Amino acid sequence: MNNSRVIIVMYHYVRDLHHSKYPRIKGLDIHLFLEQIEFFKNNFNIVSMEELIEYYKYGKNLPDRALLMTFDDGYIDNYVNVFPALRDNGLQGSFFIPGKVLIEHSLLDVNKIHYILASSDISELTKDVMDRLEFYNGKDFEYESPNNLYKKYAIANRFDDKDTIFVKRILQTVLPEKLRNTISSELFSKYVGVDEKEVASALYMTYDHLDVLRRNGMFIGIHGYDHYWLANLDVKTMEDDISKALNSLESFINRDAWVMNYPYGNYNEMVIDYVKKNGCIIGLSTEARVADLKYDNKYCLPRLDCNDFPPISDGYKKFLYG
Repeated sequence: MNNSRVIIVMYHYVRDLHHSKYPRIKGLDIHLFLEQIEFFKNNFNIVSMEELIEYYKYGKNLPDRALLMTFDDGYIDNYVNVFPALRDNGLQGSFFIPGKVLIEHSLLDVNKIHYILASSDISELTKDVMDRLEFYNGKDFEYESPNNLYKKYAIANRFDDKDTIFVKRILQTVLPEKLRNTISSELFSKYVGVDEKEVASALYMTYDHLDVLRRNGMFIGIHGYDHYWLANLDVKTMEDDISKALNSLESFINRDAWVMNYPYGNYNEMVIDYVKKNGCIIGLSTEARVADLKYDNKYCLPRLDCNDFPPISDGYKKFLYG
Protein backbone atom coordinates (compact mmCIF):
# COMPACT_ATOMS: atom_id res chain seq x y z
CA MET A 1 0.00 0.00 0.00
CA ASN A 2 1.30 3.45 -0.90
CA ASN A 3 2.13 5.55 2.15
CA SER A 4 2.61 9.30 2.27
CA ARG A 5 1.99 9.89 5.99
CA VAL A 6 4.84 10.69 8.35
CA ILE A 7 5.01 11.77 11.99
CA ILE A 8 7.61 14.53 12.29
CA VAL A 9 8.79 14.91 15.89
CA MET A 10 10.22 18.18 17.22
CA TYR A 11 12.89 18.48 19.94
CA HIS A 12 14.78 21.36 21.53
CA TYR A 13 16.82 20.92 24.73
CA VAL A 14 17.72 17.32 25.59
CA ARG A 15 19.78 17.20 28.76
CA ASP A 16 20.13 15.82 32.28
CA LEU A 17 17.73 18.40 33.65
CA HIS A 18 17.84 17.30 37.29
CA HIS A 19 21.59 17.79 37.53
CA SER A 20 21.82 20.87 35.32
CA LYS A 21 22.28 24.45 36.49
CA TYR A 22 18.83 25.33 35.09
CA PRO A 23 16.56 22.37 35.94
CA ARG A 24 13.42 24.38 35.19
CA ILE A 25 14.29 25.02 31.57
CA LYS A 26 11.71 23.39 29.31
CA GLY A 27 13.46 20.43 27.77
CA LEU A 28 13.42 16.65 27.63
CA ASP A 29 15.46 14.70 30.16
CA ILE A 30 18.12 12.57 28.47
CA HIS A 31 16.87 9.42 30.23
CA LEU A 32 13.37 10.00 28.87
CA PHE A 33 14.85 10.62 25.42
CA LEU A 34 16.59 7.24 25.50
CA GLU A 35 13.34 5.57 26.51
CA GLN A 36 11.55 7.42 23.73
CA ILE A 37 13.97 6.12 21.13
CA GLU A 38 13.16 2.58 22.21
CA PHE A 39 9.45 3.34 21.97
CA PHE A 40 9.91 4.71 18.46
CA LYS A 41 11.99 1.71 17.37
CA ASN A 42 9.33 -0.69 18.65
CA ASN A 43 6.31 1.14 17.24
CA PHE A 44 7.39 3.12 14.17
CA ASN A 45 9.75 3.09 11.20
CA ILE A 46 12.24 5.91 11.74
CA VAL A 47 13.08 7.51 8.39
CA SER A 48 15.67 10.01 7.19
CA MET A 49 15.14 13.46 5.73
CA GLU A 50 16.53 12.13 2.44
CA GLU A 51 13.58 9.72 2.28
CA LEU A 52 11.16 12.67 2.43
CA ILE A 53 13.17 14.44 -0.25
CA GLU A 54 13.08 11.30 -2.41
CA TYR A 55 9.31 11.17 -2.02
CA TYR A 56 9.04 14.64 -3.53
CA LYS A 57 11.74 14.16 -6.15
CA TYR A 58 11.02 10.63 -7.34
CA GLY A 59 7.67 9.62 -5.83
CA LYS A 60 9.32 7.02 -3.60
CA ASN A 61 6.83 5.91 -0.93
CA LEU A 62 7.52 5.95 2.79
CA PRO A 63 7.22 2.87 5.01
CA ASP A 64 4.08 2.48 7.09
CA ARG A 65 4.15 4.32 10.44
CA ALA A 66 7.02 6.50 9.24
CA LEU A 67 8.57 8.86 11.80
CA LEU A 68 11.19 11.60 11.36
CA MET A 69 13.15 13.17 14.24
CA THR A 70 14.00 16.90 14.09
CA PHE A 71 16.09 19.00 16.50
CA ASP A 72 15.81 22.79 16.59
CA ASP A 73 18.23 25.58 17.53
CA GLY A 74 21.68 23.94 17.42
CA TYR A 75 22.19 23.23 21.11
CA ILE A 76 25.35 21.48 22.26
CA ASP A 77 22.95 19.18 24.18
CA ASN A 78 22.00 17.72 20.82
CA TYR A 79 25.62 16.88 20.05
CA VAL A 80 26.56 15.53 23.48
CA ASN A 81 23.34 13.66 24.33
CA VAL A 82 21.30 13.12 21.17
CA PHE A 83 23.91 12.37 18.53
CA PRO A 84 25.58 9.38 20.30
CA ALA A 85 22.18 7.79 20.96
CA LEU A 86 21.11 8.17 17.34
CA ARG A 87 24.44 6.93 16.01
CA ASP A 88 24.46 3.90 18.31
CA ASN A 89 20.97 2.96 17.13
CA GLY A 90 21.70 3.51 13.45
CA LEU A 91 19.21 6.38 13.25
CA GLN A 92 19.27 9.80 11.65
CA GLY A 93 18.30 13.11 13.22
CA SER A 94 17.76 16.36 11.32
CA PHE A 95 19.39 19.35 13.02
CA PHE A 96 18.36 22.94 12.29
CA ILE A 97 20.84 25.65 13.20
CA PRO A 98 20.30 29.44 13.40
CA GLY A 99 23.23 30.96 11.49
CA LYS A 100 23.90 33.66 14.06
CA VAL A 101 25.09 31.20 16.71
CA LEU A 102 27.74 29.91 14.30
CA ILE A 103 28.91 33.26 12.95
CA GLU A 104 28.57 35.64 15.90
CA HIS A 105 28.65 33.24 18.89
CA SER A 106 26.06 35.41 20.64
CA LEU A 107 23.04 34.45 22.70
CA LEU A 108 19.77 34.43 20.76
CA ASP A 109 16.84 36.35 22.23
CA VAL A 110 14.79 33.15 22.27
CA ASN A 111 17.34 31.57 24.61
CA LYS A 112 17.68 34.66 26.79
CA ILE A 113 13.96 34.32 27.42
CA HIS A 114 14.23 30.59 28.15
CA TYR A 115 16.90 31.21 30.78
CA ILE A 116 15.03 34.15 32.30
CA LEU A 117 11.90 32.01 32.64
CA ALA A 118 13.91 29.16 34.14
CA SER A 119 15.45 31.49 36.74
CA SER A 120 12.46 33.51 37.92
CA ASP A 121 9.01 33.33 39.44
CA ILE A 122 6.54 33.92 36.62
CA SER A 123 4.33 36.28 38.68
CA GLU A 124 7.28 38.46 39.61
CA LEU A 125 8.63 38.34 36.07
CA THR A 126 5.29 39.32 34.54
CA LYS A 127 5.06 42.32 36.88
CA ASP A 128 8.62 43.25 35.98
CA VAL A 129 7.84 43.14 32.26
CA MET A 130 4.69 45.24 32.78
CA ASP A 131 6.68 47.82 34.77
CA ARG A 132 9.30 48.07 32.03
CA LEU A 133 6.63 48.40 29.37
CA GLU A 134 5.21 51.31 31.34
CA PHE A 135 8.62 52.87 31.82
CA TYR A 136 9.77 52.76 28.17
CA ASN A 137 6.46 53.72 26.54
CA GLY A 138 6.85 57.23 25.17
CA LYS A 139 10.64 57.21 25.64
CA ASP A 140 11.73 56.80 21.99
CA PHE A 141 9.16 54.00 21.64
CA GLU A 142 5.39 54.10 21.14
CA TYR A 143 3.13 51.06 21.61
CA GLU A 144 -0.16 50.05 23.19
CA SER A 145 -0.64 50.30 26.93
CA PRO A 146 0.76 47.41 28.98
CA ASN A 147 -2.76 46.38 30.01
CA ASN A 148 -3.92 46.23 26.39
CA LEU A 149 -0.85 44.23 25.43
CA TYR A 150 -1.52 41.81 28.27
CA LYS A 151 -5.14 41.31 27.18
CA LYS A 152 -4.04 40.72 23.59
CA TYR A 153 -1.11 38.34 24.14
CA ALA A 154 -1.66 36.58 27.48
CA ILE A 155 -3.30 33.51 25.97
CA ALA A 156 -2.27 30.07 27.25
CA ASN A 157 -1.37 27.28 24.82
CA ARG A 158 -1.04 23.55 25.38
CA PHE A 159 2.42 23.88 26.95
CA ASP A 160 2.56 27.33 28.64
CA ASP A 161 0.31 29.35 30.96
CA LYS A 162 -0.93 32.78 29.87
CA ASP A 163 1.72 34.78 31.78
CA THR A 164 4.53 32.76 30.23
CA ILE A 165 3.08 33.26 26.76
CA PHE A 166 2.73 36.99 27.44
CA VAL A 167 6.39 37.33 28.45
CA LYS A 168 7.52 35.27 25.46
CA ARG A 169 5.47 37.21 22.89
CA ILE A 170 6.42 40.64 24.23
CA LEU A 171 10.13 39.82 24.23
CA GLN A 172 10.14 37.71 21.04
CA THR A 173 8.23 39.83 18.56
CA VAL A 174 5.74 42.44 19.83
CA LEU A 175 8.12 45.24 20.84
CA PRO A 176 10.58 46.93 18.46
CA GLU A 177 13.76 44.84 18.21
CA LYS A 178 15.98 47.43 19.91
CA LEU A 179 13.66 47.62 22.92
CA ARG A 180 13.25 43.83 23.05
CA ASN A 181 17.01 43.49 23.23
CA THR A 182 17.28 46.12 25.95
CA ILE A 183 14.59 44.65 28.19
CA SER A 184 15.74 41.06 27.61
CA SER A 185 19.29 41.93 28.61
CA GLU A 186 18.09 43.82 31.70
CA LEU A 187 15.99 40.85 32.80
CA PHE A 188 18.75 38.38 31.98
CA SER A 189 21.18 40.33 34.15
CA LYS A 190 18.66 40.51 37.01
CA TYR A 191 17.37 36.93 37.04
CA VAL A 192 20.16 34.84 35.49
CA GLY A 193 23.11 36.94 36.61
CA VAL A 194 25.64 35.40 34.20
CA ASP A 195 27.44 37.04 31.29
CA GLU A 196 25.48 36.41 28.08
CA LYS A 197 28.60 35.46 26.11
CA GLU A 198 29.51 32.89 28.75
CA VAL A 199 26.10 31.24 28.36
CA ALA A 200 26.29 31.41 24.57
CA SER A 201 29.72 29.79 24.44
CA ALA A 202 28.42 26.80 26.41
CA LEU A 203 25.00 26.51 24.75
CA TYR A 204 25.48 26.04 21.00
CA MET A 205 27.23 23.74 18.56
CA THR A 206 30.05 24.99 16.35
CA TYR A 207 31.00 24.23 12.75
CA ASP A 208 33.27 21.45 14.00
CA HIS A 209 30.33 19.76 15.69
CA LEU A 210 28.21 20.07 12.55
CA ASP A 211 30.99 18.52 10.52
CA VAL A 212 31.01 15.48 12.80
CA LEU A 213 27.22 15.21 12.58
CA ARG A 214 27.24 15.33 8.79
CA ARG A 215 30.08 12.83 8.46
CA ASN A 216 28.04 10.44 10.60
CA GLY A 217 24.93 10.64 8.45
CA MET A 218 22.96 13.35 10.22
CA PHE A 219 21.04 15.96 8.23
CA ILE A 220 21.69 19.70 8.60
CA GLY A 221 19.02 22.27 7.76
CA ILE A 222 18.20 25.98 7.90
CA HIS A 223 16.56 27.68 10.90
CA GLY A 224 16.89 31.33 9.94
CA TYR A 225 19.84 33.49 10.88
CA ASP A 226 18.61 35.54 13.86
CA HIS A 227 15.75 33.19 14.88
CA TYR A 228 13.20 35.88 13.97
CA TRP A 229 9.44 35.56 13.58
CA LEU A 230 9.94 35.73 9.82
CA ALA A 231 6.34 36.57 8.87
CA ASN A 232 6.43 39.63 11.14
CA LEU A 233 9.40 41.19 9.32
CA ASP A 234 9.36 43.57 6.39
CA VAL A 235 10.18 41.79 3.14
CA LYS A 236 13.80 42.99 2.86
CA THR A 237 14.68 42.05 6.46
CA MET A 238 13.07 38.63 6.00
CA GLU A 239 14.94 37.97 2.75
CA ASP A 240 18.24 39.17 4.23
CA ASP A 241 17.81 36.90 7.27
CA ILE A 242 17.18 33.80 5.15
CA SER A 243 20.01 34.67 2.73
CA LYS A 244 22.44 35.08 5.64
CA ALA A 245 21.24 31.75 7.05
CA LEU A 246 21.91 30.02 3.72
CA ASN A 247 25.36 31.56 3.44
CA SER A 248 26.24 30.56 7.02
CA LEU A 249 25.52 26.88 6.25
CA GLU A 250 26.69 26.88 2.64
CA SER A 251 28.99 23.89 3.04
CA PHE A 252 26.38 21.79 4.88
CA ILE A 253 23.38 22.07 2.56
CA ASN A 254 22.43 21.37 -1.04
CA ARG A 255 21.44 24.79 -2.40
CA ASP A 256 19.07 23.11 -4.84
CA ALA A 257 17.27 20.92 -2.25
CA TRP A 258 17.60 22.31 1.26
CA VAL A 259 15.12 22.15 4.15
CA MET A 260 13.71 25.17 6.00
CA ASN A 261 12.54 24.97 9.60
CA TYR A 262 10.70 28.22 10.40
CA PRO A 263 11.65 29.68 13.81
CA TYR A 264 8.58 29.60 16.07
CA GLY A 265 6.77 27.92 13.17
CA ASN A 266 6.15 31.44 11.85
CA TYR A 267 5.79 32.00 8.09
CA ASN A 268 3.51 33.52 5.47
CA GLU A 269 3.17 33.36 1.70
CA MET A 270 6.02 35.82 1.15
CA VAL A 271 8.35 33.69 3.27
CA ILE A 272 7.32 30.53 1.41
CA ASP A 273 7.74 32.24 -1.97
CA TYR A 274 11.25 33.37 -1.06
CA VAL A 275 12.52 30.03 0.24
CA LYS A 276 10.88 28.25 -2.70
CA LYS A 277 12.62 30.35 -5.34
CA ASN A 278 15.95 29.90 -3.52
CA GLY A 279 16.05 26.09 -3.66
CA CYS A 280 14.07 24.99 -0.60
CA ILE A 281 12.42 21.61 -1.13
CA ILE A 282 10.70 21.11 2.27
CA GLY A 283 9.55 23.51 4.99
CA LEU A 284 8.70 22.55 8.58
CA SER A 285 6.17 24.31 10.78
CA THR A 286 4.99 23.77 14.36
CA GLU A 287 1.36 23.01 13.51
CA ALA A 288 0.44 19.93 15.55
CA ARG A 289 -0.65 17.24 13.07
CA VAL A 290 0.61 14.13 11.35
CA ALA A 291 2.03 15.16 7.97
CA ASP A 292 0.67 13.74 4.73
CA LEU A 293 3.16 14.42 1.96
CA LYS A 294 0.53 13.79 -0.69
CA TYR A 295 -1.91 16.42 0.54
CA ASP A 296 0.00 18.87 2.74
CA ASN A 297 1.86 21.89 1.37
CA LYS A 298 5.46 20.64 1.33
CA TYR A 299 6.68 24.09 2.38
CA CYS A 300 4.88 23.97 5.75
CA LEU A 301 4.70 20.38 6.97
CA PRO A 302 3.26 19.92 10.49
CA ARG A 303 5.13 18.41 13.43
CA LEU A 304 4.28 16.93 16.82
CA ASP A 305 6.19 17.76 19.99
CA CYS A 306 8.35 15.16 21.72
CA ASN A 307 6.14 15.62 24.78
CA ASP A 308 3.27 14.06 22.81
CA PHE A 309 4.93 10.63 23.04
CA PRO A 310 5.78 8.07 25.75
CA PRO A 311 7.22 8.00 28.29
CA ILE A 312 5.89 11.57 28.72
CA SER A 313 2.36 11.14 27.36
CA ASP A 314 0.15 9.31 24.86
CA GLY A 315 -0.93 12.57 23.24
CA TYR A 316 0.21 11.40 19.84
CA LYS A 317 -2.69 8.95 19.66
CA LYS A 318 -5.28 11.66 19.13
CA PHE A 319 -3.28 12.92 16.15
CA LEU A 320 -2.52 9.48 14.75
CA TYR A 321 -5.95 7.96 15.15
CA GLY A 322 -8.17 11.04 15.19
